[in-house]
Amino acid sequence: MDTLRDVRARVGEWFGHVALRSPSRLALAAFALVILLFTALLSLPAATTSGQRAPFIDALFTATSAVCVTGLVTVDTGTYWSPIGLTIIATGIKVGGLGIMTLASLIGLAVSRRLGLTQRLLAAGEARATGLGDLRSLLRTVLIVSTSVELVIAAILIPRFITLDYGFWKSIGYSVFYGISAFNNAGFTPDPAGLYGFSHDFWVLIPIGLGVFIGGLGYPVYLNLIRNWRHPRRWSLHTKLTLVMVSALAVISAGLLAIFEWSNPDTLGDHSAADTAGNLFFQSINQRSGGFASFDIGQAREQTWLLEDVLMFIGGGSGSTAGGIRVTTVAVLLLAIWAEARGRRDMEAFGKRIGTEVLRGAVAITMIGIAIVTIGTGVFMAQTDIPLDRALYEVISAYATCGLSTGITADLPTEAKTTLIILMYVGRVGSMTIAAALALNKQRRVIRYPSERPIIG
Repeated sequence: MDTLRDVRARVGEWFGHVALRSPSRLALAAFALVILLFTALLSLPAATTSGQRAPFIDALFTATSAVCVTGLVTVDTGTYWSPIGLTIIATGIKVGGLGIMTLASLIGLAVSRRLGLTQRLLAAGEARATGLGDLRSLLRTVLIVSTSVELVIAAILIPRFITLDYGFWKSIGYSVFYGISAFNNAGFTPDPAGLYGFSHDFWVLIPIGLGVFIGGLGYPVYLNLIRNWRHPRRWSLHTKLTLVMVSALAVISAGLLAIFEWSNPDTLGDHSAADTAGNLFFQSINQRSGGFASFDIGQAREQTWLLEDVLMFIGGGSGSTAGGIRVTTVAVLLLAIWAEARGRRDMEAFGKRIGTEVLRGAVAITMIGIAIVTIGTGVFMAQTDIPLDRALYEVISAYATCGLSTGITADLPTEAKTTLIILMYVGRVGSMTIAAALALNKQRRVIRYPSERPIIG
């Protein structure tokens, strides 16, 4: 018994050391191993309705999409996968979502400790209690918040699916699946027709939309709100920027979507005013990260695709299951533009000053994202005969792990599917890796070069 306890303690100590010292390497290895595991599970004959093994590329694509909480699919989720397959996908989403929030929070711990403190604690023999305790507390909080929201969504949906004659057990299974998929911003739907059939049913759309909204805020925001929900003045700058940005983007995207699609008979044109308003609310949330769609995106107008390209690239909150470059990154860039336009030396928001190192990180993440999307789109177009507008949409959706599609994914050649798999993996793990590298690789130089200002613009 003591030997087993010692082994567990050593494993916990080792994991805590690796997690706080090299969170980026941990993210890369963990997600790769989990994807391979779920690929093997989805390759089982019992995972499909036909009882035959799924092609490797489709199993790998679906596993990557689930673990990276994206939502892009090469086969119809509701008809191709059996109840066992749907359970495997839901489990992959849950594991992926927990891993994303936990690893993102580990990066925060590593940055706050700057490694030096951790190494001193290790030398003093205190790492086991401190590091493992932090990891346990972190994982416990993430697990409680995510599971609670998922169960609330499921509890709301179960009565509705029962009234729609889904049957008792199927209603429970579908409700739990939607709860997991919504909170984790995954965009997977067990219904063969997706959510198109629920475009007039707010009993279904509202809880799923709210689940996506909450899931896209991020663990740092949850923790800050839980501790200070009665005292908004104590909310951190990150929490305030996240809430302001996601709310503003939802309003702006809903307004533009109304302008673009109100008269389109293939999307919202045949809806009543109330149904149109409800779908605008639902879609404005899902355009950035959720991946659910209450109308056929392939029938939307090209200006809507462009709008969603921008929104998907922005994504959700840091430390959340949403993808993209994150809303706080965009907030920092906007604050920098505002400060420059007004001739101010510092970026300021809510009575706080934001350092220039934060701006450098935001610029780096944005430019790296643009480079990946540009290269990915070029490779994707070389592998297919798909026009730029649809190719760019699909690539951004994969990189930003959003999951919206114009309907071209299922018909792609194997090499194009492989490109999207790589983009989903890079978009999910790469963003955390880049953030960790930028945050942890801080060096202070004693000698600095003379300053000179080049002409800009």
